[in-house]
Amino acid sequence: MAAAGNRVTAQVFGSPGMKYAQYVFLASIFSTVEYGLAQTCAVESFSVKDNFDPKRYAGKWYALAKKDPEGLFLQDNISAEYTVEEDGTMTASSKGRVKLFGFWVICADMAAQYTVPDPTTPAKMYMTYQGLASYLSSGGDNYWVIDTDYDNYAITYACRSLKEDGSCDDGYSLIFSRNPRGLPPAIQRIVRQKQEEICMSGQFQPVLQSGTSG
Repeated sequence: MAAAGNRVTAQVFGSPGMKYAQYVFLASIFSTVEYGLAQTCAVESFSVKDNFDPKRYAGKWYALAKKDPEGLFLQDNISAEYTVEEDGTMTASSKGRVKLFGFWVICADMAAQYTVPDPTTPAKMYMTYQGLASYLSSGGDNYWVIDTDYDNYAITYACRSLKEDGSCDDGYSLIFSRNPRGLPPAIQRIVRQKQEEICMSGQFQPVLQSGTSG
């Protein structure tokens, strides 16, 4: 009986197949832990578009998804038309609908001008914006182009305030498309990856594009 017991023990704990399965399981755990340790949500660690070209970025974009900041923000039918002036300065006119007082939905027009604090990182801009009506706010935000292929999609990001650990306390992001009807699956996968990289995965909501605001 003792010999039989030894054989059973060898089969359970010494099986090559079992050892391989245990190895794969442990490797997957270590890989997940390493990814979590490697990923940081410090805003300054976020990558932006290399060699950003404002002239290729110019033109009309439609917002397909957004992560709102705190306070008032455009609700739907968001679009932006970017123009590069002769001196290289980029400006924009944007439209969208906004909800005031919790029930009053109106079309809003905004204007913005962009500056580049560090010429070596042209994708990290500062945006000064004005609401073209007295009830719309004016101010300034960082405007980072996280990624774009210029022809199909763009991902923009802004952080208004930081936590002590350098992560964002109040920020927003927009997913833009040249086509208001959406993005192809291959590009959607790229966008999801970028959402994870800026620590906003699962925080976006779709933006209706019905043409209401022109």
